[in-house]
Amino acid sequence: MDLINQSLNLVKKIYHHPDLRRKILFTAFIFAIYRFMAHIPAPGVDVNRLSSLFAANQFLNLLNIFAGGTLARFSLVALGISPYITASIIMQLMGMVIPRIKELQKEGESGQAQVNQYTRLLTVPLAVVQSISVVLLLQSQNLIQVGDWFSLLTLVLSIVAGALVIMWLGELISEKGIGNGISMILFAGIVSQIPTAVSQIGLTLSSDQSLTLITLGLLTLAIVGLMVFMNEAVRKVPIQYAKRQRGARIYGGQTTFLPIRVNTSGVMPIIFAISIMMVPAFLGRILMAANNAKLVEIGQKISIWFSSTATVYMVVYFLIVFAFSYLSAIIFFNTDDISDELKKSGAFIPGIRPGKATKKHLDYIVSRITFVGGVFLGFVAILPSLVQRLTEMQSLAIGGTSALIVVAVVLEVAKQVESMLVEQNYDKYR
Repeated sequence: MDLINQSLNLVKKIYHHPDLRRKILFTAFIFAIYRFMAHIPAPGVDVNRLSSLFAANQFLNLLNIFAGGTLARFSLVALGISPYITASIIMQLMGMVIPRIKELQKEGESGQAQVNQYTRLLTVPLAVVQSISVVLLLQSQNLIQVGDWFSLLTLVLSIVAGALVIMWLGELISEKGIGNGISMILFAGIVSQIPTAVSQIGLTLSSDQSLTLITLGLLTLAIVGLMVFMNEAVRKVPIQYAKRQRGARIYGGQTTFLPIRVNTSGVMPIIFAISIMMVPAFLGRILMAANNAKLVEIGQKISIWFSSTATVYMVVYFLIVFAFSYLSAIIFFNTDDISDELKKSGAFIPGIRPGKATKKHLDYIVSRITFVGGVFLGFVAILPSLVQRLTEMQSLAIGGTSALIVVAVVLEVAKQVESMLVEQNYDKYR
C-alpha cells in the first residue's frame, strides 16, 4: 500500500512540474512517431517470408528486438539507430588517434557540438553501407521482389532516409525531451517487443515446462538486481586538495573522492560486438546461396559455428565484448588527462605522488575494476544463448543485453526526474 501511495505522489509531483511534464509528453510524442514509422514497410520486400526467417534465427531475432521489430517487417526505419551508434563509437576511437578531434572533445559545449556534427555526417555513409549490405543479403535469399536497379536504389535510399530521421528524432529527445536520445530510442524499440515475446513464450510453453519458466522468472529477477548493482557500482578513489595560504586565509585542504564506474561504457561494447558478429552470419548465408558446392559447404560450416547456441559463437562473442570493455575504459576514462587535471588543480591521491605515479595508480585501479565489468558484460551478452541452450526454448530472444539497456535507461531517467523535482523544491525556498 505504501508503494502505491508513493507512486501516486510521484505522479502528482511530475504532473505539477510544468517543465518535467512537458519533457515527458514530448518524449512520448516522439515515441509515437517512431512506432508509427516502424509499421510502414519498405517497398518490394516479402514481409511474410522475412518474418519467418527472423523467427527461426535467435541471433536475427535479437537484432530485430534492438531495432524495435523493424527488421522483421523491414520498415522504413529498419536500420534503427544503429548507424548513428556506430558513428559515435568511431568518433570516440578517432579521438584517441587524431589530435584535432581530441581537442574538440575537451572544448566543452562548442567542441562537442562540432564533434556531434562530424558524427551526423559520418552516419550518412555508414547508413548507406549498412542498407546496401542488408538489401544484398535479402536479395541473396530471394526475399526482395524488385529486380531493376532503380527499384533497388529507391529501396536503399528509403532505408537511409529512415535511419537519418531516427537519428534526428533521437537528438530531439536529447534536446527537448527526457533522457539520452539514443538510449531512449533503443529503450522504446525493446519495450515494444516485450508483449510479442511474452505471447510467443506462452504459445510455445508446454505443461512440463512450467517449472522451468518459474525458475527463469526468479533467475531474471536476480539478474536484474545484479544489473542494477553493477550499473551503479563505483570505486571511490580518495582525493586531497593541497592547502594554500593567501594572506590570512587558507584555501584548500578538502577531502573528496574520484568516482570510477565499474561499468564505464554501459552497453556500448555489446552493441559494437553485435555489429561484428553479424559479419559471419551474413557471410554464411551468402555463401550458402552460391552455386558452387564448396562455397555452400563453407557457408554451412560458418552458419553452424556461429549459430546462436554454438560454443564457438559464444566464446568469440564473449571475448569481443570483454576486449572492447577494456578499450572503452581507455576511451571514456583517460588517466593521462585526469592525472594532469588533478595536478593542475592542486589535488592528489593520498600516498601517491602527482603526475606519472598518479596515472600509474589510476591505470592499476581501472584495469582491475574493468576486468570485473568486462566479465559481467560478456556474461550478459551470451546469457540469451546460454538460456536457450539449457532450456531449448526458442522464443527467449529478449535476454541480458536488452534487459541491461532497459535497466540503464530507467535508472538514468529516474535520476533526471529526481534531480528536476529536487531543483523545484529548492527553488521554492530561495
